[in-house]
Amino acid sequence: MSAACGRAEGGSAPPPPVVEVVHVAQRDVPIYREWVATLDGSLNARIQPRVTGYLLAQRTREGTVVRKGEVLFEIDPRPFRAALDQARAELAQRLADAARTARDVERDRPLVEARAVPRSQLENDLQLHRAAVGAVEAARAAVREAELDLGFTQVRSLIDGIVGVTEEQVGNLVTPASVLTTVSQVDPVRAWFAISEEEYLDTTSRLHAAALTSTTSGRPTVPFELLLADGTTYPHRGLFLFVNRQIDSLTGTIRLAATFPNPDYLLRPGQFGRIRTAIRIARNALLVPQRAVRELQGTWQVMVLAPDSTVRVQPVEVGPQVESMWVIERGLHPGQVVIVEGAQKVRPGMKVTARPYRMTAPTNGDRGATTLPLPGASDRRTSRGTNGY
Repeated sequence: MSAACGRAEGGSAPPPPVVEVVHVAQRDVPIYREWVATLDGSLNARIQPRVTGYLLAQRTREGTVVRKGEVLFEIDPRPFRAALDQARAELAQRLADAARTARDVERDRPLVEARAVPRSQLENDLQLHRAAVGAVEAARAAVREAELDLGFTQVRSLIDGIVGVTEEQVGNLVTPASVLTTVSQVDPVRAWFAISEEEYLDTTSRLHAAALTSTTSGRPTVPFELLLADGTTYPHRGLFLFVNRQIDSLTGTIRLAATFPNPDYLLRPGQFGRIRTAIRIARNALLVPQRAVRELQGTWQVMVLAPDSTVRVQPVEVGPQVESMWVIERGLHPGQVVIVEGAQKVRPGMKVTARPYRMTAPTNGDRGATTLPLPGASDRRTSRGTNGY
């Protein structure tokens, strides 16, 4: 019996559980709103032939960058060269007719003055000459048209951009209704997204001011961020472009457009992403890490550390999320200490040992972790020197 009592007296109580905590921060934060966006080229030119003929050659590869005026396709030019030769021959004949009628006028004019021929003959010569001059102009127009048709056998790009998939193969008979390919100007690229009528009315003053600024000064405003399908943030920020003229009566949404620089051609038409922008600034917002907030039967709560290192549960009302933080509307005040890690192993009224919470920075790359200061001792050091606390 004495040995058992000795073992009980010699034992020690388990140490308090260790939790990671942060102070409730207070600062001005931008409140973001996100929408699904569809990317499109700032210009999308459907390349169609202006003349009918057989497709002889494709001068550019699909997916390559082309410049304005660069030849993309070539149509068989032989029929159009023959038409041009015929038009030039017709012009030469009309020029000869005009020269002959001009000589007739010059010959008959003095004869009429000498009353050697009737005046009606001179008037007839003048009419024939005018008709011959008109025929010359018509023949010249036919030559210009034939030259244009011959030039159209070389199908050129009208814009700088990227060539899409070829729709017609070499050897096909193409017409002006045929679509050979599409050239898209993707620098900059345009992002289309739809917002609800309520969201539009909520932000109409800012959007309207931005639209007026971009229209009058040519400098679009309201910066946007683009989140790509793999979760990364596109490195270049976009700018608000314009609001569509009407709200879709079927969906109750209105389309907006933003523009993003795309110097590396990473973004392509048809690509999806999430676009976001700061719609307002929350002044003196209270912030805690999202991991510190728990939902229980439709209510939100956090675990708060009292000055005597005991734990209590505090119900809160949450607002929007800002990166890895959560805005707390009600239930906390600045400087309070909340538990972020270790809440699952404690209960209300229990004493705990607190240490600073290490929060991974919310970036695309791995930049290590951020250590939040220990409550009440920003430069405090303990025996856990190897961990930096």
